[in-house]
Amino acid sequence: MKTHAIRSALLLGAAFTGLAAVPAQAQDQAAAATDQATDSTASEAQGGNGGDIIVTARRRLESAQDIPLAVTVLGGQQLTETGAFNVARLQQIAPTLQLYSSNPRNTSLNIRGLGVPFGLTSDGFEQGVGIYIDDVYYSRVAAATFDFLDVAQVEVLRGPQGTLYGKNTTAGAVNIKTNQPTFDFEGTAEVSLGNYEFKQARTAVSGPLSDTVAVRVAASLTDRRGTIRNVRTGQDIQSLDNLGLRGQVLWQPAENLRITLAGDYNKQDANCCGSVFVRTVSTQRPLNRQFAALAAALNYAPPSTNAFDRLSDLDSTLNAGNVIAGVSLRINWDVGPGTLTSVTAWRHWDWKPENDRDFTGLPIVARSQNPSQQDQYTQEFRYAYTSEAIDFVVGAFAFNQRIDTQGLESQGAAASRWNIAPSNALSNDPSVLNGLTARNTQFLKSTSAAVFGQLSWKVTDAFTIQPGVRLNYDKKEGFYQRRVFTGTGTELTGTETDARSRAQLAIFQPQLSAPEDSDWNFTYDLTLSYELAPDVLAYATYAKSFKTIGINQNGLPTDANGVPIAAAGAIKPENVNHYEIGVKSQFWDRKATLNLAAFRTDIRDYQATVTNGQFGVLRGFLANADKVRSQGIEADFTVRPSERFNAYVNGAYTDAKYVRFVDAPCPPELSGGTTATAGQTPSAPGTPGGISPANCDISGQRLAGVSKWAFSFGAEANAPGSLFGEAGQFYLGYDGSYRSDFSSNASPSAATLVKGYSLSNFRAGFRSDDGLNIFAWVRNAFDENYFEQLFIAPGNTGLIAGLPGDPRTWGGTVSIAF
Repeated sequence: MKTHAIRSALLLGAAFTGLAAVPAQAQDQAAAATDQATDSTASEAQGGNGGDIIVTARRRLESAQDIPLAVTVLGGQQLTETGAFNVARLQQIAPTLQLYSSNPRNTSLNIRGLGVPFGLTSDGFEQGVGIYIDDVYYSRVAAATFDFLDVAQVEVLRGPQGTLYGKNTTAGAVNIKTNQPTFDFEGTAEVSLGNYEFKQARTAVSGPLSDTVAVRVAASLTDRRGTIRNVRTGQDIQSLDNLGLRGQVLWQPAENLRITLAGDYNKQDANCCGSVFVRTVSTQRPLNRQFAALAAALNYAPPSTNAFDRLSDLDSTLNAGNVIAGVSLRINWDVGPGTLTSVTAWRHWDWKPENDRDFTGLPIVARSQNPSQQDQYTQEFRYAYTSEAIDFVVGAFAFNQRIDTQGLESQGAAASRWNIAPSNALSNDPSVLNGLTARNTQFLKSTSAAVFGQLSWKVTDAFTIQPGVRLNYDKKEGFYQRRVFTGTGTELTGTETDARSRAQLAIFQPQLSAPEDSDWNFTYDLTLSYELAPDVLAYATYAKSFKTIGINQNGLPTDANGVPIAAAGAIKPENVNHYEIGVKSQFWDRKATLNLAAFRTDIRDYQATVTNGQFGVLRGFLANADKVRSQGIEADFTVRPSERFNAYVNGAYTDAKYVRFVDAPCPPELSGGTTATAGQTPSAPGTPGGISPANCDISGQRLAGVSKWAFSFGAEANAPGSLFGEAGQFYLGYDGSYRSDFSSNASPSAATLVKGYSLSNFRAGFRSDDGLNIFAWVRNAFDENYFEQLFIAPGNTGLIAGLPGDPRTWGGTVSIAF
């Protein structure tokens, strides 16, 4: 058994022996945080809950144990102490959450293996996991890469949420609540220092301007040098450079009316995003056109063949400039037994990337830049009613978005030798492809409108029926134009027949397309819940959901003659059937909590990302897979036998696979050869110069990015004491996680299988009764070598590059609340 597997088994066993799950400490933290996070009525609701976790997942204040919904709740203090300062780090303590990010734009956020297809992101389809911050929907998943800013509580809701939330979500939602303005003066300040020159500072101040107006301002700054050394430039890449600012003004002219104006600005300017050499595999390209032969011909060798030397030699400039900002106006008006809410918001996203898309130190792809700007407007109206027997939420939601992209891709001096067959004399002429440039202009207009509602009818004291409905309209309009210019500035029309032009057009083809589509969807869900005993709730849910239409916004695939396939402009909506049963329980005088859920989600016309392995023809396009299924079991267990000890274990088994996908892209070992025609038998995998299938049947294989097994576990013990004359407690905490192997390519391949790994984080410190917290921390304490992602380099050369996960990091944090 491998070392990391042995270590994982020991750590997991120790955690179970200690009766561990999401820290019970988080119950107190989240309950306290929700006072500020959910408007002024929260404090009244908190008073009688005896330390319950209070959530707003169903748009009203409830105990997390009382709602028939699988939800993970994480408090602000827990996020700080575990180092989970953004969504990416949440997955170490929420095992059903998966986030992959090769750069902020190409980020996938999934729950239970579903949400968005793994791989290059397209603007033309919707996210299956919604991100909400203070009721505002964030359509750009790049928001998940930013630091949390003055966050009180994070709720991870699993399963379809379309009858409760503004934007339809088929896989779940991440509901983030920030601390709200207060009429008592208060503040927090925090500073962290660590290795790799890690520096993080966060602060927030809140207080009154008058009897009816209160303000809150918060700021966050994170900086760290990169963990990969670029030997060509002498720079460290994969750095962190995040700035966040947020301001809120609360006007409360009457006890039943609260109006909050909020604005935020978040900026990233990291030296990112790069990769390292991992391995090469045999493809079906001719042997003299595979990586070893091409590298030898160009006298090239990677700086290291050991990925965990963390050395790179990328020669193109790297940048991940990223700004997300916005303004929102939230009105809560208590009308009779319910609350009327209006949320009006504008969001802006400005993305300025620079990449090295050949993953080598050779000047093959000289530039790959696709800057984008998004403006998003949303309006949501919602009325939440509560009575002894009936609760309901009804709402309307409108969404308008425009994204403009200005793409620039160009070839370098080594492109001719790398891309043109050696038998062609043009391969020895660098000027053929050097400077060949594609300029892409595109925009997307997306409009969505919906009405939704959910009713909770308490038929008896124990039995509740909860139906929900949603009616949704979506329209998408796209535009894509690619113009191609030679190194001398001559524009190619695509009709040229001379050999030089044909070699150039094999890299970049001019194209013009304007796909558009619209669709109506009616969906619904039904949940039945029954209180089997005090503090034991059983529930069953069926949801008929959908993910709306998509369009191919990055250009259309072409036929054998190079003609764009117009029918591929739009893709069908996903048709989702979701089933779930669960039990929520507390026992041992509520010192222990055990929640179990079993689920199955069937999706027809699953929206998949397809790539064709070529350098510049397409970044990837969308297509429908016939059927996908995700099913599994989840368990969350928490114990707190005393104020001096708490422990937790979360576990998930997820079986997510393609039930039927017969025309999928092929993995690298079956790509690069002559495409098989009718009657021809494809060659064996990895046969140089062989015959490749036009596409592959991957039915029955696992979805990319999904581990069958995932666990998080940990514990904390404390003892009373004093420090610097301050009374409080000394504490020692541990948080661990394990996930089994997963595929890092849409079509599974042994070449892109990421091995399972475990991570261990420790912390030790002192908390005073007056808000001082001083602690030291070490993350990835055993310096586990693991990959976050593996990448197949373009051109079917067999090169596999990768993004190593963070090595061991350590440091200290001092925070104070006043």
